[in-house]
Amino acid sequence: MINRKRYRLCLRTAIVVVTVSLAGTGYGQTTLSQLLDSIEYSNPSLRMYDYDIRSMEEAAKGARSWMPPEVGAGFFMTPYNPKYIKGMEDDMGNTEPGMGQFMISAQQMLPNRRKQNAEAAYMNAMPRVERERRLNTLNQLRADIKKNYFQWAIELRKLRVLEENEKLLQFMIQSAELRYKNGLDKISAYYKAKAAQGNVQTMRVMTENEIEQRRITINTILNRDKSMKFNIDTTIQLRDYGNYQIDTAEIAVSRSDIRAIDRDIQLNDLRISSEKAKLLPEFGIKYDHMIGLAQQPAQFTLMGMMRVPIAPWSSRMNKANIESYKWRTQSLQQQRQMLLNEATGMTQGMLKELQARQKQIALYEQKIIPALRNNYATFQIAYEQNTEELFMLFDAWETLNMTQIEYLNTLKELFNTQVELERILELNN
Repeated sequence: MINRKRYRLCLRTAIVVVTVSLAGTGYGQTTLSQLLDSIEYSNPSLRMYDYDIRSMEEAAKGARSWMPPEVGAGFFMTPYNPKYIKGMEDDMGNTEPGMGQFMISAQQMLPNRRKQNAEAAYMNAMPRVERERRLNTLNQLRADIKKNYFQWAIELRKLRVLEENEKLLQFMIQSAELRYKNGLDKISAYYKAKAAQGNVQTMRVMTENEIEQRRITINTILNRDKSMKFNIDTTIQLRDYGNYQIDTAEIAVSRSDIRAIDRDIQLNDLRISSEKAKLLPEFGIKYDHMIGLAQQPAQFTLMGMMRVPIAPWSSRMNKANIESYKWRTQSLQQQRQMLLNEATGMTQGMLKELQARQKQIALYEQKIIPALRNNYATFQIAYEQNTEELFMLFDAWETLNMTQIEYLNTLKELFNTQVELERILELNN
C-alpha cells in the first residue's frame, strides 16, 4: 500500500515547482492596459495615418489661394523694317511719326469666392475620414493585443495543469515500478502511463511554443524587438454582456468604419459642390502699358476678363464628375448598410455564443471537473488499498487531464468571442 502522506507531499511539491517555474523567469510583468496604451505611439500603421492626416491638413491651408499673376514684356506692333520705326519725311516735307511700341503687360484672374469656399470645405473634410479609419485600425490592433494576451494567460494555465498532471503521472509510474517489483501489479498499465507521460511532455512543448508565438505577435504589433522578453498579468476577467441590447443606431454611432463611410458620404457631397462651383464664371483684369519707340505717345490698355466654364465643350468633364460622385454616394450608402447589417448579425451571433460558452464553463467548473477530481481521488484511495489496479487509476487521471485541457480550450474560445464582440461594437473598456 502506498503511503497517502507521501502522495499528498508529491502533489504539494508538484504545485510548488510549477509556481517557481512560472514566477522565476526574472522578466518584468506587463498589464493589458499598458500594452493597449503602447499601441498609440508605437505601431507604424497608426503613425502612417498621423502623417497622412497632417499632410491633408497642410494641403488644406492652400485651398483659398489665387491663380498666379501673369506678366510679360516685348515689342507691340513693331515693323520688321527698322526704317519705319523712326519718323520719316514725306514728299511734302511733313514728318511722319515712327511705328512700333514696347509693351509691358500684367494680368490677374480673380478667384470666385464660392468656388474657393467649396474647395476649402472639401479639403478640410478629408482628414476627418482618415481619422475615423485610423480609429478603426486602432480598434483592430487593440483586439489583436487582447486576443493574444488572453490566449497567453490561458496557455500559462494549461502549462500549470500539464506540469501538475505530469507530476501526478510520474508518481503513478514510480508507484507501479515499486508494485511490479513486489509482484503487486501488472506491467501493461505501466507502459500506457509512460506513453501518456510522453504525450503530456509533447503538449507542454506545444504550449510553450504557443506562449512564445503570442509574445512575438504582441512585440510585432508594438513594433519592438521580436525577441523581447516580458511576462503578463495572468489575472484575466470575463465581462458580462448578458443584458446587452442590440441597438442599430448605437452601433452605427460606435463603429468607426461606419462613421468613416458617413464622413466619406459627406466628403462626396462636398466633391459635388466643388465640381458645381467650377462651373461658375471667374473674372480677371489685364493691364498693358506701351512705350512708343519713336514719336509715338505712351498708351495703355485696361481690360476686364471673364472665364466662362459653362460652355458645353468646357463643362463636359465637370458634369461627368458630378454624375460619377452621385453614383459613388449610392455605393457608399449600400456599403454602410452592408456593414451595419453585418455588425448587427455578428453581434447577435456573438451574444448567443457567449451565453452558450459561459454555460459550458459553468458546467466544467461546478460539475464536471469537481466530479472527475473526486473520481480520481476515489480511485487513488482504492489503488492505495489494493482494491483497484493501476489502469483504472490511469484512466481516471487521463479523463481528468483531457477534461481540464478541454475546459481551458473552451475558456480560450470564450475569451476570443468576447474580444471579437468588443471589436465589433468597439467597446474599448
